[in-house]
Amino acid sequence: MEILAFGIILWSLVHFVPSLAQPVKKRCINLLGENGYKLSFTVIVIISLGMIVYGWRHTTPTLVYSLPLWVKPISLMLMVVAFVLFGAANYQTRIKTLIRHPQLISIIVWSIAHLLVNGDNRSIVLFGGMGIWAVLEIIAINRRDGVWIKQTTPGWPQEFKGLSISLIIFVIAVVVHPYIAGVSIR
Repeated sequence: MEILAFGIILWSLVHFVPSLAQPVKKRCINLLGENGYKLSFTVIVIISLGMIVYGWRHTTPTLVYSLPLWVKPISLMLMVVAFVLFGAANYQTRIKTLIRHPQLISIIVWSIAHLLVNGDNRSIVLFGGMGIWAVLEIIAINRRDGVWIKQTTPGWPQEFKGLSISLIIFVIAVVVHPYIAGVSIR
């Protein structure tokens, strides 16, 4: 459990550098260069993900709570929403005219969806921790960036293209979930 928790803390800290610690980011860029900073950021993120996966797989789950089975379809619908939001962060979409941080909101939705169907200790640490990080990250970015300047609304073909890609990735994620997480969605 400690490795899982430390992985989430490491993930959070490295992501807080651009949003909360601009002077630290600038010092790192001055020391390592732009590409060196990006490489070190990427390496730390990969290490944190490795720790999260390792910690997850090597923590024996202990049930803390159990919700009724009727929440499972709700969780699955929330996951579709999470994938659409996550994808929306990467292309022009109407979603960006309604939601300032679609990728971070997708992490929050992902967290809630998983906490609905997983009431064990390691799930609470992983999904609760990532959800809390996303909320704090939104607050930090909003404070750093100030007023939200909304993007222009794209045409419908672009909208449907992005939505289709997000849904295809969702289906792939459902298929590979047992191999990545070690847990079947069924």
